[in-house]
Amino acid sequence: MTWPKISIVTPSFNQERFLEETILSIHRQNYPGLEHIIIDGGSNDESVEIIQKYASRLAYWVSEPDGGQTDALIKGFSKASGEILAWLNSDDLYEPHTLWEVADWFRNHPEDEFIYGDALWIDIQGRPIKPKKEIPFNWFIWLYDYNYIPQPSAFWRRGLYERVGGLDRSFDLAMDADLWARFAEVCFPKHVRRIWSRMRFYPEQKNQRLREKSNEEDRIIRQRYVRRNPPTARCIKRVAAKLLRIGWKLCTGSF
Repeated sequence: MTWPKISIVTPSFNQERFLEETILSIHRQNYPGLEHIIIDGGSNDESVEIIQKYASRLAYWVSEPDGGQTDALIKGFSKASGEILAWLNSDDLYEPHTLWEVADWFRNHPEDEFIYGDALWIDIQGRPIKPKKEIPFNWFIWLYDYNYIPQPSAFWRRGLYERVGGLDRSFDLAMDADLWARFAEVCFPKHVRRIWSRMRFYPEQKNQRLREKSNEEDRIIRQRYVRRNPPTARCIKRVAAKLLRIGWKLCTGSF
């Protein structure tokens, strides 16, 4: 039985307290078709020593100044050769079964190009906070409520990534939402009700520190699709999308 190659890119910068745990969450799965790439932005902590410790298990790694997270991801994916692509930030984790389940899903569902699972929020010490159970993809809800696809639980086929032109460097925080939106323009995102990742939540987290900028990038993405709607119509649709999402989550036991 041949397992598809999965390329995981890990962007990192000064994340010595989390990086090794992230690396181990990938490699301890012993997935035979793994290609792991680490792009470090020139860390001045102990990150490089940690990476070097696992260098023999990496397909590629580098530590040098870059243009930020999105630039690092683009650099990493340019080195990737897998059929399936994803990224795992250096403060997040995979569940022990994730890569096997993702590979099995893509093998058994050749029509699916972009899939996402559920996640578990954890604190800075790795202790569970609460599960992030999601609903199937709905463009109206995603567009008018918020980007509910958990980034570390998302996987896609290489052909799809290439077809939409990959990540956009102009987004520093909402690069995932931008990519998901462009994916959704050409294929249907499939939700798999399995917890595939653990997402760390803490005050120093990039999206927490730069929330205002993240919200502005998110607004820019959504304006591509809703700018022709009058403000009153957008407001009504936002309320409707939120209520629909809440109702859907209640009906499916996703809270």
